[in-house]
Amino acid sequence: MPNWSTESWRSFPIVQVPDYPDASVLKDVEGRLATFPPLVFAGEARELKKTLGDVANGEGFLLQGGDCAESFLEHGADNIRDFFRVFLQMAVVLTYAGGSPVVKVGRIAGQFAKPRSSPMEKKDGMELPSYRGDIINGPEFTPEARIPDPQRQIEAYRQSAATLNLIRAFASGGYADLERVHQWNMGFVKDSPQGHRYQVLADRIAETLGFMRACGITSENTPQLRATRFYTSHEALLLGFEQALTRLDSTSGDWYATSGHMLWIGDRTRQLDHAHVEFCRGVRNPIGIKCGPSLEPDDLLRLIDILNPKEDPGRLTLICRFGHEKVGQHLPKLIRAVEKAGRRVVWSCDPMHGNTISAAGGYKTRPFDRILKEVEAFFDVHRAEGTHAGGIHVEMTGQNVTECTGGAAAISETDLSDRYHTHCDPRLNADQALELAFLVAERMKLERETRGAPPAPLAAFA
Repeated sequence: MPNWSTESWRSFPIVQVPDYPDASVLKDVEGRLATFPPLVFAGEARELKKTLGDVANGEGFLLQGGDCAESFLEHGADNIRDFFRVFLQMAVVLTYAGGSPVVKVGRIAGQFAKPRSSPMEKKDGMELPSYRGDIINGPEFTPEARIPDPQRQIEAYRQSAATLNLIRAFASGGYADLERVHQWNMGFVKDSPQGHRYQVLADRIAETLGFMRACGITSENTPQLRATRFYTSHEALLLGFEQALTRLDSTSGDWYATSGHMLWIGDRTRQLDHAHVEFCRGVRNPIGIKCGPSLEPDDLLRLIDILNPKEDPGRLTLICRFGHEKVGQHLPKLIRAVEKAGRRVVWSCDPMHGNTISAAGGYKTRPFDRILKEVEAFFDVHRAEGTHAGGIHVEMTGQNVTECTGGAAAISETDLSDRYHTHCDPRLNADQALELAFLVAERMKLERETRGAPPAPLAAFA
């Protein structure tokens, strides 16, 4: 990368960064982080980029999801297990019912920093700096909690390492074995409408596995049935943290951000001449770009030229977040510009961020029907343009929260206060996430039938 270094971003304009009160403490923390072991490895990031290249070519689907912003206080084995279980359920629905290999990428083990629409927050007549995620400051509305604290980066690293350790054990240690497909349907989801729907699908998978066992194909002799590949991602917002965990890969001679397998640039930080784009152009991880209503086709093409000048397959994922009523206005012109330029990208739908509204009682929420409408519109546009609707990006949890209204359980605005646990944005609960997966699977199946593509083998779940 010409004129790029791990710290070249520091000479560029930057937005959405905290104002730390003591620069020397921040420098010391970043120096300590630079000596820590990597959280992920360059080979894993290359593997993800390769599979995303297949998605860009229409031969797979990206499932990306997880917490809005991870919490120090809610970190625990049960929460990680419940998230992973629902994620597996969503993936198996998309693989089996949708008939496509699924690339599994979590918003986890690093999603601690959040951009904010305003640097200040007002409550009960008092104004304080906004909460920017646990890696920066605390969610409590007190002057002390809202002071940016560099030491929080050390805790974020440790929590990410512990989370990754457990997820890797789940993914390769037997929990993800397709023979356990029924056991993933537990907890409050089991008795819900989506749980019953999943049970029917699990029964069909069990029948298929029984036939395969009779043919001598089991999870003991077929690793693809016993384990799954799972990758991590987060928004590359706190660039000092990202720089400290960037390493030179001895195999390829390239720089990789080892804080996560995939990084994305937010809708508020994708300015062409700013620090976040400058940093991400030099690391070789897969990169996402959040594409909102303000992004014009010419600027998108310039971003693609900066971030992927050598047309590296699987390098870029365009995560589209317009709002359910604006997809038809904005998405077609972006697709046409990218297609005309002959660029290969993964097109992914983020139906969450453009559909946030204020509800009674001061709660932010996202109506589930608007989320579904944006997904439907995303698939409709790609079908009309003859391009591949390649992924979905959602904020979700494995818990029985009441943060997004609607869904089969018909959560109302008056229900929001029951279990509204998020510190930032509202998330789909496990039942809503599964309901969304079935809808997406139906659209994937329709797209596959339109293209005349054969269904994916069950082993594609890995």
